[in-house]
Amino acid sequence: MEWVVKVGGSLFPNHAIKLVKSLVGKKILIICGGGSLADHVRKFDKNIGFSETATHKSAIKCMDILGILLADKIEDAVAVYSLEEAKNTILESKIPILLPSHLLDLLDPLEHSWKVTSDSLSFYISHLLETKLLIATNVDGIFTDQPSISNAKLIRNISAKKLLSFGETSIDEALPQLLLKYESNCHIVNGKYPKRAISIINGESVGKNRNTLKYTFIRGD
Repeated sequence: MEWVVKVGGSLFPNHAIKLVKSLVGKKILIICGGGSLADHVRKFDKNIGFSETATHKSAIKCMDILGILLADKIEDAVAVYSLEEAKNTILESKIPILLPSHLLDLLDPLEHSWKVTSDSLSFYISHLLETKLLIATNVDGIFTDQPSISNAKLIRNISAKKLLSFGETSIDEALPQLLLKYESNCHIVNGKYPKRAISIINGESVGKNRNTLKYTFIRGD
């Protein structure tokens, strides 16, 4: 296994299905974000107020639900509950989609807060597997301002330390801290364009096409 690909919930369902179908045959593990389901949990929490542990575990369950639905629409994808199952699925030339709640409930590695979302949880799993991390979301990467602002510019390369001052962007607030702690890197790419994700997985972000390929590379320094 070479990559963990976190498929943002913002891509679900159609863009997520198209993206994962395009990645079949790659030695990767898919993890789904919680998407609008997790957004509803956050809204309930804001309006009513639940414990941090309850909202944390509920949001992870949302990742499970979208993973189950995504696997159902892709013939060569298999929903799995463990890293061992994931490795065996790859050996069978299929693509594993991890339903992470059981694993994360056992290990419980990160703080229970809205600063930690599927981005940081996916990084933690990639760290366990010693793989690279690609986060596919609904924007091209990290921008100098909100992507909707006309003069916002895509940042192609940024240190995790500098990103700490940005707050929540297209990734969660905890991820830069984890990248610094473990001296790790990750890529952010727009999952609406599967060829971009494939190019990064194939190593083209450091090749001759690196100047035309849209993405953000976050360095763990």
